[in-house]
Amino acid sequence: MNILGIETSCDDTSSAVVKDGRYIITNIISSQIKIHKKYGGIVPELASRHHLENINLIIDEALRITKRIDAVSVTTGPGLIGSLLIGTTTAQAISKILNIPIVGINHIEGHIFANFLEKKNDKDNFNPPFISLIVSGGHTDLILVKNIGNYKIIGRTRDDAVGEVLDKIAKFLNLGYPGGPIIDRLSRNGNPKEINFPRAYLHDTWDFSFSGLKTAVINFLNHNSVYCEKKLPDLLASFQQSCIDVLIRKTILACNKFKIKKIALGGGVSANTKLRMDFSKICRIENIKLLIPKTILCTDNAAMIASAGYFKLKKCKRNEKIVPSANMELKSWGGL
Repeated sequence: MNILGIETSCDDTSSAVVKDGRYIITNIISSQIKIHKKYGGIVPELASRHHLENINLIIDEALRITKRIDAVSVTTGPGLIGSLLIGTTTAQAISKILNIPIVGINHIEGHIFANFLEKKNDKDNFNPPFISLIVSGGHTDLILVKNIGNYKIIGRTRDDAVGEVLDKIAKFLNLGYPGGPIIDRLSRNGNPKEINFPRAYLHDTWDFSFSGLKTAVINFLNHNSVYCEKKLPDLLASFQQSCIDVLIRKTILACNKFKIKKIALGGGVSANTKLRMDFSKICRIENIKLLIPKTILCTDNAAMIASAGYFKLKKCKRNEKIVPSANMELKSWGGL
């Protein structure tokens, strides 16, 4: 079954065709980074306008290899409501004209299903139960995936998402936007043990908090200007390590608590080099199977939405009401 995926939850316009939920035929992504860069962040109105200009072109490009599609899968939230409306309206039009099923997908579960894509053989199939950590500019969620389509959020950020904090520190230092990839690159030559920044482990809860770390870094820079220039890599490596240590510890503890030996990462921050290295190291020690999507599948893309749509269509009704929501909660639709 070929699923046409459409993703417009934020600033990337993406469309993809995925076969049987696992095999990518095409995955086209149009980034708006250059447009929003001068503002230091995403301008919702501009994002909507460029989605409107690009979406038909991106879908045409996604269909260049095969025009046979059996269903449409579209992101319905969470995200920017103007951006979501462009994607959902387009998907509904395609469904109506071609008389094919349409399914709505939560953006967060899309990142979970990015781990189901491009497996070389059956041994690579990554089936539940597992713990999923979704880390991006808007989300830091720890999710118990009991079965395909069955989720329980066991922890989430109480303030800033980890990707948001990376962007804010990069902006404070005038490093550019988006901050995550820049900090990742600059910190590679730094000493992560140079500065012992705080780690908010929030004992007796699975929740995260990164706002205090952000404040600590800014206060440190206000009193130690040398780290803004000559020792910048050390500062960034230490800051980044503080984020990573909390993410890893919480995830490993969740695996131990629920007696699960599988972890699936997702979201733009899961493309971070040091995060991937440290997770791989600890999972080898703990004998936990780790799956991280390819870098291109960590950021927002339509292939993950198409994959999730395929599995949802297999379990649920063939058509559903598509209602975009900026603050959509992740809800289960699969069996126990």
